[in-house]
This record gives sequence, C-alpha cells and structure tokens, in this order.
Amino acid sequence: MSVSLRKVRVWDAPTRVFHWAVVILVIAAYVTWRLNWMDWHTRCGYAVLALALFRVLWGFFGSDTARFACFLASPREAARHLSQALRRVPDRQAGHNAAGGWMVLLLVLLLLGETLSGLYVANDVADQGPLTELMPASIANAITAIHWILWDALLAAVALHLLAILLYAAAKGHNLLRPMITGWKVLPTDVPQPHMASLVRAAILLASSALLTAALARFM
Repeated sequence: MSVSLRKVRVWDAPTRVFHWAVVILVIAAYVTWRLNWMDWHTRCGYAVLALALFRVLWGFFGSDTARFACFLASPREAARHLSQALRRVPDRQAGHNAAGGWMVLLLVLLLLGETLSGLYVANDVADQGPLTELMPASIANAITAIHWILWDALLAAVALHLLAILLYAAAKGHNLLRPMITGWKVLPTDVPQPHMASLVRAAILLASSALLTAALARFM
C-alpha cells in the first residue's frame, strides 16, 4: 500500500543557523586554542555562549520543532525509541525523535557549562573579572578543571550525535542531515506542518542573548 507524501518544513532558519554556526565556532575555538590565539579563542567562546543562550530562549519561544515542550519526551519513551533504533520503518518525525531531544538538551547544557566556565578562566588569566579577586584559589582551580572536563564531555556527545546520524542513515534509511541544511523533509501527508515562529522574534531573542553574554563577560 503506497503512502502519500509531501514536503514539510521541519526546521526554521534560526535553528539551522544556530546548529551550523555552533559547529563552525566550536571547531574555531579548538583551532585557536591549539595555535594559542587566546584572544580569538575567547571571542569564539563569547559567540558560542550567546548562541547557546539564544537556543535556550528559542526552546521556549521558538517554532514548534525547536521548543523543549514539543520534543522532550519521557525517559521511558526515549528508551523505547532506542530499543527500536535498528528497525527500518518509514520516517514520520517532523522534529527531534524521543532520544534525539535529550541529546539536544545535553549538547546545549554542555555548551553553556563550557562557555560559562571558560568566561571565568579567561577573566582569571587576564585578572579582569569582578569574581577573579573574590574567588578562592581552590574554587578557581576547580572551575578550570571543570572547563577541561566539559570539553571532553562535549566531544564525546558530539561523537555520539554523529554516530546516531550515521546509524539512522544506514539502518533506517532516514537522512537527518539534509533537513538541517534545507529545512524541509518528505513526510506522509497526515503529519501536520509545524508552526514556525517569526524571524523578528528570533532577532530580538538573539540580541537579548548577546547583551546577556556581554554582561556575564563583564561580571565573571
């Protein structure tokens, strides 16, 4: 029995720009660290923090497929989804699946932790943040250690994320990469079109995130 299909817009431009901008900036942060270009490394960190804060806000006020309430399933449902990860079934998912939603949340939290700890480390080295003089040496050292631990955790999460994309392509025949580039996906006609939030709202939230990042950089 054939199933009628249609193109559905599943990812808005802000979500896609966030995704690829973070990919580029994380790579740039690593390269600038390896080359000891610490001023540029810090700037990359500022940009990633602003984007991560934006993603949190977009998770509450953005498009349907970007909202946490729409894609964060229960742990039991996520586990059930993973148990069927190798089953070759038609793709009916407009946004993140039950397991992928938790991976998105984990990645955003790791980005926040890594960049916030990095702000303090950068200011501690430059001796310019208000918390630099107030923070005991033991806590300052702990924050520096956390910064490295979170970096390793972020790399592990990214590797798992990439592995899942390859697994879905090979085992299930689902292309998760193309929709994050184009914004569109071919789905059965009975899958509803998600509501997309306006670009004006995205611009306001991004500007707010940038201002908050500037304030945190000055304070920490």
